[in-house]
Amino acid sequence: MKRVDDAAWFKSSYSNGNGNCVEVANLGAAVAVRDSKVQAGPVLTCAAGGWRAFIGSVVREAL
Repeated sequence: MKRVDDAAWFKSSYSNGNGNCVEVANLGAAVAVRDSKVQAGPVLTCAAGGWRAFIGSVVREAL
């Protein structure tokens, strides 16, 4: 698994530039999420399968 310090972070293409964004990094077996305004702040990590389930439920609710 990649380390958070070595991760390539990215913002959603839906980010509108108002500063209320999160960044996500693929760590292989896990996904990391952080506040884009506080990049040195805390990082939330979860298993890749859990992240896929979360995103899937968000997409289903949006439809």
